[in-house]
Amino acid sequence: MLKKCILFSIIFLLIINKNLNAQQKDTTITKDLFADIETESKALDVNQTNYALATFKSIRVVNSHTTEMVGKNNLDFRISHRFGYLSSGGYNLFGLDNATIRLGFDYGLSKNVNIGIGRSSVDKEFDVYAKFKLLRQSTGKTNMPISLNYVFTAMHYTLKTIEDISFTNRNSFAHQLIIARKFNDNVSFQLMPSLVHINLVPLKTDDNNLFSLGFAGRTKLSKRVALNAEYFHQFNNLSGAINSLSLGFDIETGGHVFQLHCTNSTGMTERTFITNTTGDWGAGDIRFGFNIVRTFALKKAAGSRSSW
Repeated sequence: MLKKCILFSIIFLLIINKNLNAQQKDTTITKDLFADIETESKALDVNQTNYALATFKSIRVVNSHTTEMVGKNNLDFRISHRFGYLSSGGYNLFGLDNATIRLGFDYGLSKNVNIGIGRSSVDKEFDVYAKFKLLRQSTGKTNMPISLNYVFTAMHYTLKTIEDISFTNRNSFAHQLIIARKFNDNVSFQLMPSLVHINLVPLKTDDNNLFSLGFAGRTKLSKRVALNAEYFHQFNNLSGAINSLSLGFDIETGGHVFQLHCTNSTGMTERTFITNTTGDWGAGDIRFGFNIVRTFALKKAAGSRSSW
């Protein structure tokens, strides 16, 4: 099943590459929103603070947040798409007949504060979040070995059910610390201790407060392609839930970021992918999916660039 997921990724890469080459022939040179990333290997000045750039290439690994921030006054529009399980077989075209989607907007209030809103087809759920950069990895005048972010997310599902569930009981909340380090230009890693609070759990024996520890890594395969992985270990999971595991690729070109991945998670919010994943990689319950991101500079000062 993993081979099929990789095959889908390769086909998608070829389609994207063909379309991008056609666009480049018909358009003038576009300012690269990732220009800052190309300065990763520049000479460092020990007399000034040198911040780590592009620990990850996007504000998301696959489902989870990274320590990267949307630049001040920039807006990210993100389309996250997951097909059905590859194990569903040829009748469902190995999951392509079934899909879930999340549409999201992420905005940079400042270089250290982001906010966002999204809507998912899974449980018809709305989510809002705020992300704060508390520490930033640096060397030179100021030596800080890690980057540290805090993320708060509130989620509300609107799916109609047989039971009469109150507005309050449809709410969930997540608190997460993201501790990241960029070891060199090619390798980055982060830890994500997380708490998800669900107001109404499926069974009385389930805990309302669910603790987990996430791990995520990234390694560059080329100048514009990186391999990502994320995994969440649950310490007290809901009945029937298993740990979320996702593998994927980041592909950058101009103002676009394409993320192709394989995951056993259906949902794309902390409530759904951390605490409600039921797919089993060993049984072929793998979903091929992609994230497509477009960044817009809503208010740009002269000479400024997007901050990633």
